[in-house]
Amino acid sequence: MKEKESTKKEDLEQLKNAEKKYQSLIEKRNELNQVAKQFREERDMLNDKGKELKDDMEKFKKEREKLVAKMKEHKEKRNQYQQQAKELIDAKRKKKGDVIKNLPLRVEEIKADIQMMEYEQETSIMNTRKENKLIDRIKLKRKEFSEVKKQMEKQQLIEVDLSDTDKGITELFQKADKEHEKVQKYYNESQQKHQEYKKLVYEIATLIGEANKKHKKYIEIREEAQNNHEKALEMRSKIVSVKKERMQQFQENREILRSQNLKARKELMDNDKLEKVAEQSVEALKGGKKITLSG
Repeated sequence: MKEKESTKKEDLEQLKNAEKKYQSLIEKRNELNQVAKQFREERDMLNDKGKELKDDMEKFKKEREKLVAKMKEHKEKRNQYQQQAKELIDAKRKKKGDVIKNLPLRVEEIKADIQMMEYEQETSIMNTRKENKLIDRIKLKRKEFSEVKKQMEKQQLIEVDLSDTDKGITELFQKADKEHEKVQKYYNESQQKHQEYKKLVYEIATLIGEANKKHKKYIEIREEAQNNHEKALEMRSKIVSVKKERMQQFQENREILRSQNLKARKELMDNDKLEKVAEQSVEALKGGKKITLSG
């Protein structure tokens, strides 16, 4: 009997320990779930921040692309102006090759020769043959004068054209310089946007790395919490099983006790009945009555 009570006490102690273990596992699971939730929220916060930075990054990228497009536009204009200036320089070089520096002097020389021959014709006495030769020389000189004068007039036009060409070349290079300044301006601004873009790329990469670490930690802790949850379920199953066995044993014991009580009560009732019959018999004997046993 004592051994049975000792076993019962040990079973009860084991059940209490199992329930404590179960509660400990539940508390640990809840604690881990809370930590996992914190890591998940931190991960989500980092991901949200990363999305915001990506939006900013796309904004900087588009702004940079617009600046680069403007830079290319002005670069193309600059190159066009420079090319036009180079073409004018080549044209000027070719025209300059047609310019004869001493043409005005040559015109004056021919004019002087004609005047000298005319003076000679007017002031000298000569025969017809000699005079005709002089007249022919004067005609040739006048023809030369006319040709050289035309050449000089043409050259004067070329010189005016060359002057205009120089002016055009200067204007084209000035325009090219202004376009180049704009090219530099938009290039510097695009580089600034590019640096800001690169900075955001680095920040996003850092955030992604941190978010991945948080996610990894979240998964690890969630798995640990799940492991504790499964252990808690297993422990609860054992506790339920033990309690069920104890309840079954209790009901069996109660049924046995009930049967024993019924039996004892019946026996007690039978004893009371016998005592009552005995008393009645004694009274009958005292009264001189006949006693019969039945039963």
